[in-house]
Amino acid sequence: MKLLVLAPILAPLITAALCLLAWQRMWLQRAISLLGGVVFTCSSVALLGYVYSYGIVVMQPGNWPAPFGITLVADLFSAVMAAVGSIVGLAVLIFSLTGVDQQRQQGGFHPLLHTLLLGVSGSFLTGDLFNLYVWFEVMLISSFVLVSLGGEKAQLEGAIKYVTLNLLSSALFLAAVGVLYSTVGTLNLADLAVRLGDADPSGAPSVAGRILLIAFGIKAAVFPLFFWLPASYHTPPAAISAVLAGLLTKVGVYAMTRVFSLLFPLEGDSTQTLLLWTAGLTMATGVLGAAAQNDIRRVLSFHIISQIGYMIMGLAMYTPLALAGMVFYLVHHIVVKTNLFLVAGIVQRLRGTCDLDRLGGLYRDKAWLAFLFLIPAFSLAGLPPLSGFWAKFILARAGLEAERYLIVAVALAVSLLTLFSMTKVWAEAFWKVPPAQDTPATEIEGSEGLRWMVVPSAALASLTVAIGFAAEPLFELASATANQLLDPKQYIDAVLGGA
Repeated sequence: MKLLVLAPILAPLITAALCLLAWQRMWLQRAISLLGGVVFTCSSVALLGYVYSYGIVVMQPGNWPAPFGITLVADLFSAVMAAVGSIVGLAVLIFSLTGVDQQRQQGGFHPLLHTLLLGVSGSFLTGDLFNLYVWFEVMLISSFVLVSLGGEKAQLEGAIKYVTLNLLSSALFLAAVGVLYSTVGTLNLADLAVRLGDADPSGAPSVAGRILLIAFGIKAAVFPLFFWLPASYHTPPAAISAVLAGLLTKVGVYAMTRVFSLLFPLEGDSTQTLLLWTAGLTMATGVLGAAAQNDIRRVLSFHIISQIGYMIMGLAMYTPLALAGMVFYLVHHIVVKTNLFLVAGIVQRLRGTCDLDRLGGLYRDKAWLAFLFLIPAFSLAGLPPLSGFWAKFILARAGLEAERYLIVAVALAVSLLTLFSMTKVWAEAFWKVPPAQDTPATEIEGSEGLRWMVVPSAALASLTVAIGFAAEPLFELASATANQLLDPKQYIDAVLGGA
């Protein structure tokens, strides 16, 4: 069953290659892309089920023993992230069948999207710090082309800002990798954890840890390193924005969590205090930026920043309940944020704009669309009984138990401001009378074309409701994941085998 850890990497890799071979046959490319997405999702979910039942799975491609060869590791954290990433990836694939125009599909959308999913999956499953850098670059290259695909002026402007700051992040990441390798002589994560335990805590490895914090902070879009995100995520088509919003910043959070639980544990470290302040400022600046916007997708882009703060809050508190809350929040937010961008894409197709000043009357014309918006919007704000309520409740309770009252107060205040901005979108886009110059909404490409866009959004909304009404299984999984993160010995022993 060790090959199971390779399946979520092979599935998007093979799919991307087959899509390139079918370049001239668009119908075949779509079919391959959709089938590949199904296989990717099934393999990732199967991997999660196996890891949850039998424990950490390690594979050494080439049969070189750790720490000398390439290592793939699926513990609960990486398996959970790979599974939920594959689910939203499949939802975006279905949406894109009619949600992405023919020109972009013929320009390589499908192989690029699967290459992006390949980078995301590889980042979650790698057990080597340098290979994590390589997978980050796979994500960066494919996401940069996706953001600029179509060549529109706004897209190119956003893509340049996006790639510039992310290249800076990559350069810092590579510098930290060089410092660590020159100091301890290994980049295998498990071996690094062992050797760093004996290293001087104030020496070069500590400097490398701070550099990694900045590099991953840029990837995750935390305060004050988030400026690239709201400048770029609203420019490409909704399907592209959705997968970027759902997954890319979460890879940054994943990497930060992996490094600061396995290599540089946060127990009593000054980094813990720094992360707590970062979390609070990220939440506050993100939600205030969202409240000042007048375009649905720009509102949602700033909310990505704000919600990242909750995840960093869970990591910074570094207790079993806080880490469980962080994992729960990651799953909830990936699903909800992807869905909100998909809903924005449907609005764009029906009305030709996401500008709140030019919208209105959607509740009257499309009540089902209003319902699809309200579920993820209320969940994002943390209203019961949806998934966001439980995620924020767990984090708030963890903060109170750890006597972190200030960050809990900030988190609750940000939830109220999130509700305010979601209410603003509702009032402007769905409730008010549409401007007189706007034409009534019409379905693009007929009911069948719109159906391909509605079905994945409805499925993600249903998943949000299901998590809310049956939160206990996900909380148990999140708690088991937190216990593994707090006990690095499990990861080290699984990889090194007692060596």
